Amino acid sequence: MDVFFQILASGLTLGAVYAISTVGLALVFGAMNMLNMSHGALMALGGYMAWFTMTGLGLPPVAGMLVAVLVCAGVGVLIYLLIAGPMLRSEGFETRVFIATIGFGAMLESVILMAFGPQPKPQPLAVQGGLSVAQVHLPVQNLLILALAMVLMAALALLLQKSRIGRAIRATAQNRDAARLMGVRVGMVYALVLAISGGLAAVSGITVSSLSSLLPNMGGDPMLKAFIICVVAGLGRVPGSVVAALFIGLFEAVVQYTVGVRFSFASLLLLVIVVLIWKPQGVFGRHQGVRL
Repeated sequence: MDVFFQILASGLTLGAVYAISTVGLALVFGAMNMLNMSHGALMALGGYMAWFTMTGLGLPPVAGMLVAVLVCAGVGVLIYLLIAGPMLRSEGFETRVFIATIGFGAMLESVILMAFGPQPKPQPLAVQGGLSVAQVHLPVQNLLILALAMVLMAALALLLQKSRIGRAIRATAQNRDAARLMGVRVGMVYALVLAISGGLAAVSGITVSSLSSLLPNMGGDPMLKAFIICVVAGLGRVPGSVVAALFIGLFEAVVQYTVGVRFSFASLLLLVIVVLIWKPQGVFGRHQGVRL
């Protein structure tokens, strides 16, 4: 029973970390039909911005997280102004923006490398200590990450469902031209979506680096797993991505305990293959009929 609760705690922590990074990708794809492949670089940038704000400027942790979110949100808007916006009406937008964001992410990682160096750095936002409940050790850092993920997911759900901005985002995602005819400023909506995604990437980068360390290319693996979760849930399905992230976290924790850490990623890829054979549109995706 103790082992079960330990696996459950570890899986929920992994799922919370994955959920924060996955929701940003799913939101952008759902609203813009765009895969932002610079998401991993934004995660690294957020982690380094928090580190620099706290260690270089001597500001408190709240300021470090706030600066990281604002900087990455600003870079998200920059991605729209320089890349997504000019390409939006071009033929083959999905492919073009996919390649362009790969290049932007590589450039951003190079800037981080030149600014902060290749050596790993500890994240000062990491919290030491833990709690023992029923002979199960629960690190305080894991509990904080889980609580933060729950707060962020609830806030995003309220934003999308209850606010005018959320209704504009959902309307634009359903039909861009109809939303424009109804007075929605589509360009501003897209810039806002990328800003929200950038802010979530910053938080995700902080949580990931608090469990390991800061590196310029640290966002590659979490972004790949976020993409896997998006495929499992169904591209663009934001609520489904949260559920899928928690399931994947638990699945990975079970695999790591029973089979070994080295087999966890291979198991995720096998899971994706099974899901795509069973439901090509994803577990929470919808069938799309095509009239010939």
